[in-house]
Amino acid sequence: MRNSALHLRHYHKSISSKQQSLNFSSSASPVLASQNPCLRIQTLQTHRLALVNLLQLGVSDKPILFFKRIHAQILASGFQEDVFLANLLLDSYKKSGSIVYARKLFDRMPERSSVTWSSMVSMYTKHGKSEEALKVFSEFHRSSDGRPNEYTLPSVIRACTQFGGVDQGAQVHCFVVKTGFDLEVFVGTSLIDFYVKMGDIEEARLIFDGLKVKSAVTWTIVIAGYAKSGRSEAALKLFYYMRDTDVLPDKYVLSALLTACSALKFIGGGKQIHAHVLRRGTEMDVSVVNVLIDFYTKCGQVQAGHRLFDKMVDKDLISWTTMIAGYMQNSMHMEAVKLFSEMTRLGWKPDGYGCSSILTSCGSLEALKHGRGVHAYTIRVDLVYEYYVKNGLIDMYAKCNSLTDARRVFDSMTDHNVVSYNAMIEGYSRQDKVAEALDLFNLMRLKLVQPSILTFVSLLGVSAALLTLELSLQIHGLTTKYGLSLDIFAGSALIDVYSKCSCIREAKLVFEEMNEKDIVVWNAMFCGYAQQSESEEALKLYSQLQLSRQNPNEFTFASLISAASNLASIQHGQQFHNQVIKVGLENDHFVTNALVDMYSKCGSIKEARKIFDSKTLKDVACWNSIISTYAHHGEAEEALLMFGRMMEEIKPNYITFVGVLSACSHAGLVEDGLHHFESMPLFGIEPGIEHYSCIVSLLGRAGKLSEAKEFIGKMPMKPPAIIWRSLLSACTAAGNVELGIYAAEMAILSDPMDSGSYILLSNIYASEGMWDDVKRVREKMEYNGVVKETGRSWF
Repeated sequence: MRNSALHLRHYHKSISSKQQSLNFSSSASPVLASQNPCLRIQTLQTHRLALVNLLQLGVSDKPILFFKRIHAQILASGFQEDVFLANLLLDSYKKSGSIVYARKLFDRMPERSSVTWSSMVSMYTKHGKSEEALKVFSEFHRSSDGRPNEYTLPSVIRACTQFGGVDQGAQVHCFVVKTGFDLEVFVGTSLIDFYVKMGDIEEARLIFDGLKVKSAVTWTIVIAGYAKSGRSEAALKLFYYMRDTDVLPDKYVLSALLTACSALKFIGGGKQIHAHVLRRGTEMDVSVVNVLIDFYTKCGQVQAGHRLFDKMVDKDLISWTTMIAGYMQNSMHMEAVKLFSEMTRLGWKPDGYGCSSILTSCGSLEALKHGRGVHAYTIRVDLVYEYYVKNGLIDMYAKCNSLTDARRVFDSMTDHNVVSYNAMIEGYSRQDKVAEALDLFNLMRLKLVQPSILTFVSLLGVSAALLTLELSLQIHGLTTKYGLSLDIFAGSALIDVYSKCSCIREAKLVFEEMNEKDIVVWNAMFCGYAQQSESEEALKLYSQLQLSRQNPNEFTFASLISAASNLASIQHGQQFHNQVIKVGLENDHFVTNALVDMYSKCGSIKEARKIFDSKTLKDVACWNSIISTYAHHGEAEEALLMFGRMMEEIKPNYITFVGVLSACSHAGLVEDGLHHFESMPLFGIEPGIEHYSCIVSLLGRAGKLSEAKEFIGKMPMKPPAIIWRSLLSACTAAGNVELGIYAAEMAILSDPMDSGSYILLSNIYASEGMWDDVKRVREKMEYNGVVKETGRSWF
């Protein structure tokens, strides 16, 4: 080599003195310039060494042209049968990316060694041509006397991985075992990587355990494989084994481990890895800090992630994007928007992932203006064509109630996928646009886009809101037809829609068919029983919940307390109250409101008031509960007093005035009732049927029947049967037969199938001894097929 170097320096000098230039690098010119007289006196051996050095150096700004000219010199010098030179040239073509010239050289080689075949396999694998790599290996195995070595086989296995060929990979594995290379660390690591990517983590682990020597890459691949396959505990166990070896975990291992901890929400394990990073002094590596931020935010430790982010000296784009995504995932949408604004102000250009994250936050905040700004940015930087950005735009516009813009983005897409359809269908479902949602679903099926379980969850949401049982049954049938198993989201949605449609039996069947149930599914069933007044069934179901591994939450106890109040069972209510205190949910809004309502319905007003007073932050539902409590127990003065206190702290809503007007009605406070009714528009509340019914009842109980009739006549909507029944009840109590008959006829006209109106009218006739009319009313009931509801008692 030293002699070759001396020769090269001699050639440099001679070329410089004659100022010859052949557009090559200076090291190549002496040999390739055939006019140089020095070449004529060189021995073939010296010339060969020079060619070898030129191929090994490979210094040129035009490598392909450079190697082609060396190739020409090899042919001209008669070295075309030199396998060593040919292999060097083949490797040079491979490194310069010239696959075509490498293949031509390979095909014309009269003799090939194992290195030749290895170079070709490696080249095709490196450039993603896995099928060609496997063909070359197969030809090598059949036609060559040589055999693959520990450097050839990893390339072949990587080709199988790229090709996704499970059968080919298994055949190569058998060959590896047969030839005794299965214990080689490079070959074993490649096999582990192959099986991990094929989803066979068990086979990968068997190969891993069989290796006597394991590199850092070997550990990284198997740990990452366990983490990606959802077996995070196994990944962490392997890390503990790794610490007992001489192999030091690198940033790739640490990233895989933190991913495992994120999946398990194993904060303690993640903090141990963080401490390990600090001890090893790798805290300056940006990629490791980015993964740590991702870990902390996914585990709900957003502040810890933010502290790491703030301490970073050199942030990259991934750092900003990870922190923004962390805020979004933890519903801290305002912080995400602020950080995104700071990021762009500092000159960073968000990528598609960052834009999709911030679009989610804009949608949750209904920040349409900011969302439009992000949309404009994606158009400027050509990100708007990325499918996940467009899906994010559809979702954002839909959540901001701008369905026209959402549909415009949807229609601009050329390649819709299931996520696009789901986002648009969810937008229509959120606004109860059932026709548009179903039309889009039909289009989805015509385009042969396979719906996902989330598609049906969105459709079930709109059918539940509109209480359309037939549609719900069809959607349920389609989920079965498409072979989609009910997950916790679809299951809870089906239970909800069947419960709202009064099909509690079907809801229970769905619940029992589900193999996996989280607390949301249990709560949907509890809520269904409560809605349909199946309170005893709710209590029985709670006994089953206690035997499961699920822990009840605030929504569970709210439903159960409501069930106890429906049964007027203060004993059950107090038991649930005790359990609420044990688990620390006594200050939750849903629970305290349910407790106030339960104690009220059980006749314990003092306990209801005690619960109310113990709450420091009272929401509008809490105030409504205590006002309704006093109203139902005839304590109108207390109800109005609480209403006055409420207006000092919080704005009343629709339900508030139902309680206030009910209190006035029970106490006969006509002037107060009319005053509060007339004040409703001042709070931006349009009076509804319940409010009009309270006023009619108020006037009727005060004996002002004519005023009640006149009030009904002034209603802005057609009076339903409940309004006329209120007047009819007042007429019955006052003995006003004429007006009572009129009210009854109007009630029957509004709802011909309601038995209550017929019974009240019959009672009026009976009180006046008008038995023929009583008979006529009973016959009319029978003719119309109206059946009096059977009375029920707990005794």
